[in-house]
Amino acid sequence: MPWLNCGERGLKRCLAGRAGHVYERELILNELAQGIRPMPQGVAWFADLAEDDQRLALRELEQFCLQARATQEDAEEAIARSGIRPTYTPAVMLTRWRLHMAGLPPYDLPRAFRLLVALLAVADARRRERYCADGCAHEWHQLAARPDAGPAAT
Repeated sequence: MPWLNCGERGLKRCLAGRAGHVYERELILNELAQGIRPMPQGVAWFADLAEDDQRLALRELEQFCLQARATQEDAEEAIARSGIRPTYTPAVMLTRWRLHMAGLPPYDLPRAFRLLVALLAVADARRRERYCADGCAHEWHQLAARPDAGPAAT
């Protein structure tokens, strides 16, 4: 397997790449946003994490969304894609452009997870079209080309 142990914690396993390392959690989050990994598998993965690791994953998703240049206008599409009700707290937060969802109560964390993955999907798709259509060096945009990409990679 191409996984290397890059630290003492299990979530710190990484895939060595051309320009650096993509950590396991980052890999899973990006595969979910790109549709390489099915969302039910991602939801199950998230549910198996300890609460502290769930909150860490949400903080990383928040950062990925900002890096992908998500906008407040992406909120409606992200809510629709996520499948969560627009009246749930994470959806209401997103419509008010409050991305800091890692502090929500434990019962809202899975909803926030689904919503932030959807927001990343919307923003990253736009970023690929506008800035990366002719190729790029973003490791997370090369995931589909990996021979071990997708659900079998776990």
